[in-house]
Amino acid sequence: MTSEEQRTDAASRTPAVLVVHGPNLNLLGEREPEVYGRTTLRDIDAALAALGRELGLAVETFQSNSEGAIVDRIQAARGRIDALIINPAAYTHTSVAIRDVILAIGAPCIEVHLSNVYKREPMRHHSTIADIVVGRIMGFGADGYLIALRAARNLAGAAGGAERK
Repeated sequence: MTSEEQRTDAASRTPAVLVVHGPNLNLLGEREPEVYGRTTLRDIDAALAALGRELGLAVETFQSNSEGAIVDRIQAARGRIDALIINPAAYTHTSVAIRDVILAIGAPCIEVHLSNVYKREPMRHHSTIADIVVGRIMGFGADGYLIALRAARNLAGAAGGAERK
């Protein structure tokens, strides 16, 4: 493939965004609704898919309670995504492995939290990825994911996709 064909292919490709949900987010709607709300993860994923279609993005979602599975899924996306949105949940405060894989994939990353972590216990104030992500969105509940997806669209470039750096 010539460099011109590669540019044309990149320009016509639908920008791709991977959304990763960390541990216990599969219990949204049931677990601590006073903190996390009543919206389920299925509802969030459906809203992301709908907004992705509207924005011209290919959106894939993934949830795991396992740190290793999260790392494996992000590694598998290397070279295939234009942006990563991640709610590392409890791994926010502890996971060097997730930090390292975010650095390794070379795609811009947005950190999302349903609650405002700074209004919670001090242990939740530290993020191992805060200094390597493009931005952090927190405190808006499920809407935070939609805000992040709109930001990811901007990061992915103008309509038609963006070439990776």
